[in-house]
Amino acid sequence: MSHKIAIIDLGTNTCNLLIAEFEHTNYHILYQGKEVVKLGKNGIDKNQLTPDGLERAIQAIRKQQERIKKHDAVKTIVVATSAIREATNKNWFQEEIQKHTGLELQIISGEKEAELIFNGVKLAFGEIEDHSLILDIGGGSNEFILTNAGSPVWKESFPLGMARIIEQIPPSDPITPEEITKINDWFESRLEPLWIRLQNVNISMMIGCSGAFDTLADLIDQTDAGTKTRIRQEVSTNDFYLIYEKLLASTTSDRMKMKGMESIRIEMIVPSVIFIKMVIERLKIHKIYQTDFALREGVLYEHIFN
Repeated sequence: MSHKIAIIDLGTNTCNLLIAEFEHTNYHILYQGKEVVKLGKNGIDKNQLTPDGLERAIQAIRKQQERIKKHDAVKTIVVATSAIREATNKNWFQEEIQKHTGLELQIISGEKEAELIFNGVKLAFGEIEDHSLILDIGGGSNEFILTNAGSPVWKESFPLGMARIIEQIPPSDPITPEEITKINDWFESRLEPLWIRLQNVNISMMIGCSGAFDTLADLIDQTDAGTKTRIRQEVSTNDFYLIYEKLLASTTSDRMKMKGMESIRIEMIVPSVIFIKMVIERLKIHKIYQTDFALREGVLYEHIFN
């Protein structure tokens, strides 16, 4: 007997929906889509969720519920991540979401988020190379997962998402060399546990998942945002650096016109590629893969295999 499940990932910037049907270990993705929520706007640096952000979240979830209804999914799971779990008023937010949508918001820990991301990547890759480093760049947090023998041997969620850095160090248009240095220093000093854990590890490849990496792949492939599904795709370091240089020289207006640029990423893609460059250079990474599979697919993985 097959099962239909709807998984909503209520992130810092977007409300992402995955609808899938599965029977035993076979699955089929029926729908993927997102709505913009920008929960971190005017409050993430204070760890506060705003009434405006709540209203955007309610409207986004209601739109996703309409899509869920069309696909007759029998179960809906709503997972909330960094912006909500770090907020001092998260209980209020959780109660309001349930009151207005009828859905219970599951606020997960950073460790659980990293675990789900790993499972999502495992669903895409099957076997994952030893000493792969999975990186999920979000608006509120970034998750790093180190693998060995097909399992995560170390995982950490850092509350250093791109919505946070934009609030801390608002970039000029275009970004200045001084701001690039400030952003690098901001990340560098806060990632000390990562540098210590990986100082003697030879990383075989980085697997990048979620928004920033999806946009990076779209910019490289010159495809309209969200139109190409990628289970796994290699990103050459040469292609990465070409896009990096182009983005750092760009204005907001330039980025709006770039083929492959998603509107939600226009602000955050510049600090995202600065962050990626710092990580690959610091850890001497030469092989990069991108996958669309992340947290939502990790929830699906749990339902299929548990």
